[in-house]
Amino acid sequence: MEARAIQRTVRQSARKMRLVIDQIRGRAVPEAYAILRFSKKLAAKQIHKVLKSAVANAEQQAQRQNAAFDADRLRVRYAVVNEGPTLKRYTQAAMGRATPILKRTSHVEIHVAGEDAPTPRPSGRGPRRPRPARRRKP
Repeated sequence: MEARAIQRTVRQSARKMRLVIDQIRGRAVPEAYAILRFSKKLAAKQIHKVLKSAVANAEQQAQRQNAAFDADRLRVRYAVVNEGPTLKRYTQAAMGRATPILKRTSHVEIHVAGEDAPTPRPSGRGPRRPRPARRRKP
């Protein structure tokens, strides 16, 4: 069983959020909760909310299918942070000018799945074959 949760336009830059999301990708859900709880980063709080929502979605899906559910057996299968819309503001500068302030936002997406679920493979072509060595002219 797989479930997902998405939070859009989080008021923090994607670059800062990725530092935290990289730590929990591929881990078991209880371990991910522990990492997020004791992280000093502010982004950990928002990511914790999304992870909690993904686990709740998995529980709801299990109830609808009348299947057994154990949150401790879930793993974070897919976790990404993408850039959201940027809010553009301006502040005063010297000599009557204005300088831009970019207030960046981000979108957080987390997929959780049971341990027995297969890992999704990226679509597209398979691995590339090595090219034959070039012949040099004498």
